[in-house]
Amino acid sequence: MNLLLQLLHPWREFLRTYRHVSSVRWLLLGVVVGILSGFAAVLFFGAVELGKFLILHKLAGLSLPAPAGEEIFHGPAGELRPWVIPIGTTLVGLITGWLVTRFIPDSVNSGTDGTDAMIKAFHNQGGVLRARAWLIKGLTAVGTIATGGSAGREGPISQIGAGVGCWLSQRLKLTVKERRILLLSGAAGGLGAIFRAPLGGALTAIEVIYREDFEAEAVLPAVLSSVVSYSLFTLFYGTEPIFGIPHFSFHDARELIFYALLAVACAASGWFYVRTFYFVKYSIFGRLQEKVGLMWATAVGGLLMGLMGMQFPELLSGGYGWLEGAIMGQMTIGMMLAIILGKTLATSMTIGSGMSGGMFAPALFVGGMTGGLVGQVAHRFYPGIAQEPGGYVLVGMAAFFAGVANAPIGPLVMVTELTQGYGLLAPLMLASALCIVLGHRFSLYENQVDNKFDSPAHVVDATINILEELKVQDHYRPRLVITLEECTTLKALTDVIANSNQLVFPVRNVEGEFTSMLSLSSARKVIFERTLFDLLVVRDLAGKPAYLRPDYDLYTALLKFVDTDYDQIPVVAENDTNTILGLIDRESVFKAYADAIREVRGMEA
Repeated sequence: MNLLLQLLHPWREFLRTYRHVSSVRWLLLGVVVGILSGFAAVLFFGAVELGKFLILHKLAGLSLPAPAGEEIFHGPAGELRPWVIPIGTTLVGLITGWLVTRFIPDSVNSGTDGTDAMIKAFHNQGGVLRARAWLIKGLTAVGTIATGGSAGREGPISQIGAGVGCWLSQRLKLTVKERRILLLSGAAGGLGAIFRAPLGGALTAIEVIYREDFEAEAVLPAVLSSVVSYSLFTLFYGTEPIFGIPHFSFHDARELIFYALLAVACAASGWFYVRTFYFVKYSIFGRLQEKVGLMWATAVGGLLMGLMGMQFPELLSGGYGWLEGAIMGQMTIGMMLAIILGKTLATSMTIGSGMSGGMFAPALFVGGMTGGLVGQVAHRFYPGIAQEPGGYVLVGMAAFFAGVANAPIGPLVMVTELTQGYGLLAPLMLASALCIVLGHRFSLYENQVDNKFDSPAHVVDATINILEELKVQDHYRPRLVITLEECTTLKALTDVIANSNQLVFPVRNVEGEFTSMLSLSSARKVIFERTLFDLLVVRDLAGKPAYLRPDYDLYTALLKFVDTDYDQIPVVAENDTNTILGLIDRESVFKAYADAIREVRGMEA
């Protein structure tokens, strides 16, 4: 017996630490979410790349360039059949429209893409993402990207990772606040893994939900989740960054002028990108959906995308291979300008029609091409100053996404992780800051809010919750509490009530365990029914148990009073809920609040 107790002691200590030390709890939860989102990212990435290899490479016969860190399937291309592309995208559009209409019709208005759906869930849905929604969106996104639809992996994987975090929080019966934090942690894990940028993925997840703020409480679990997910992802696909590019550096302060011009160009192309998307989504496909339904609208979007991709392969899928070519200086100015316009239209038709996929990768693509355009022009006229036009592509990626998504830190850190250095840090910071200022009037994500005060998720935080600063141990009186046995008869109960001033009575079973509560208000209904004196026992009258610990705050106590409607609640020992130390009254909580408010007002005066 002693040996068993010794073995159980470390486990009990761990559980006690888990319950009472928030950083330890978030460390553990962040690791678990990272493992789950990491496996999800591994499966999703593998499915997308395999689908692209089989459909675009083998069936359609296209030899599209792939970035150095993502070419995982190799083999000769099949016979050239470009007509496979519009057939594939149209079929995926039909299937996507049917699945969404049949199983998740409420997701039609969930926002721009999977990232926006995650943002909406955080602000307006209590951190809840239905498993059916993120599973269907994830599977159909694989089909969209694999057949050549102009969409990225990052949006779907952020929704899948967020869904995994939500699922875990529901299994563990966590609070709404904790569920929201795990939602962001899952999204961070997905982004950190799929982009191979653990810190950038974590920071993007916690800042993209606001225009002018970030979710500070989610930093620890988000970073842990992203690191664990990234580490798991690299076990399968290696540690090489997405792009195989040389190291770029910043040498001449005069070059900041060109990076400032790059920010202006990115703000302009960002405005065009966002406005075109919303116009195509609502003015064209929105009206088409009203007339023929979502399924046929997504089919039309898939068909148009496929026809464009058949003529211009540069517009297919995410396009990271072409982006690497622009970084290496392998694209002309005219080609980059054409791709900016074509990619904007292709992405608008793909995602705007209702097909699944992310706006993240196309945004980086358009931003990178915008940066490359500025870099090539600057290098042509001032080669002594703008010596490395490829660096402008990288800075354009970060600045463009920072502007359209109002996320200044995450994209910047992502690019430094991609380049594996801080050589471009100064121009990155300048261009990102300017692009955010110039593009503050528009946003890629419809469900973003300005800051925490505008979010329904923080409506409680908008007021000063002074009860959270007060502890139960300072506002209850330790005393002997009368408890009842479950088998106590109604007749014996009347004697107890007559000789006590308690308003509630804890009830114990035969083993002495605290199992329920009897309130005076519930007993009052039958206490004068003499015919029931020997028929009713306390077990028949008792309600659900409730207790508080001395280290609980009074806000928790207030919620407990509201939930149970008891006038008093037992205070139990921290390590043993069967040891009752005393009772705390509802009036004590109200008095503590009133006293604290008077004290605060006195200090302000």
